[in-house]
Amino acid sequence: MKKILVTGGTVFVSRYVAEYYVSKGYDVYVLNRNSKEQSKGVKLIQADRHNLGDVLRDFRFDVVIDTAYNSHDVETLLSALGSYGDYILISSSAVYPETAKQPFTESAPLASNKFWGKYGTDKIQAESTLLKTNPNAYIVRPPYLYGPMNNVYREAFVFDCALSNRKFYLPKDGEMKLQFFYIGDLCKFIDVLLEVRPFQHIFNVGNKESISVRKWVELCYQVVGSEAKFTNVYRNIEQRNYFSFYDYEYYLDVSKQYLLMPSVTPLLEGLQKSFDWYKHNTEKVVRKPFLDYIDNNLI
Repeated sequence: MKKILVTGGTVFVSRYVAEYYVSKGYDVYVLNRNSKEQSKGVKLIQADRHNLGDVLRDFRFDVVIDTAYNSHDVETLLSALGSYGDYILISSSAVYPETAKQPFTESAPLASNKFWGKYGTDKIQAESTLLKTNPNAYIVRPPYLYGPMNNVYREAFVFDCALSNRKFYLPKDGEMKLQFFYIGDLCKFIDVLLEVRPFQHIFNVGNKESISVRKWVELCYQVVGSEAKFTNVYRNIEQRNYFSFYDYEYYLDVSKQYLLMPSVTPLLEGLQKSFDWYKHNTEKVVRKPFLDYIDNNLI
């Protein structure tokens, strides 16, 4: 039985990863402050990752799956770990500057992105710190992740609109493209990395097909059992006041992921799973006041 350490383990990505490996029969440890409910089947190591001391020193993990946000996160964890095997960092597509040539390849230059700001530059530093210490670590850079346990108000916002039979306020003509990746596919790709151990150590991951925001909203309404009706918003106002995404279209080259893992979850199927979870966990999503803004400024 492989022993896995998942940093965090209480919210969206890290929680799903932890539960995924519990379901596969792994011995899963999570590292967090125990301020939120723990998943069934995990073993808690209660600590603040910024002040670990010797809490990890006597463990030997076969795999470390880290969602570190910055270089300090990586430094403190690496310093505290005893013996470990593979290290996988879940990074972000936010490391690519919006001015770079698209689609972004893994070898594209990394720099600040005006939409992601400090989040992106901190992820760049986390990657750099990790590879300096452990050049054999793997780094994955997803676009927008979605699926069960997503606490970010993205697909859940559209579900709420559909459940309330609301007309949807769509940015401009609705043709802005988005690229997604199902959280379960992220876990499956980690499985592939651990099994194949490719020579390449940095991978963009995601669905190779992007989708317009109009079509994405239509799919979200479809899984709820409703039909989307739209009002297009052409006014010069900040899109994030009333919509889940920045006015920013980008595309990752994920061809190297597809060479190792040629199939992914269809978007409609993934959204259905996301909605099935959301119906019973609405309180776990961090809502933003999109609807208030729409009601007070757009209607």
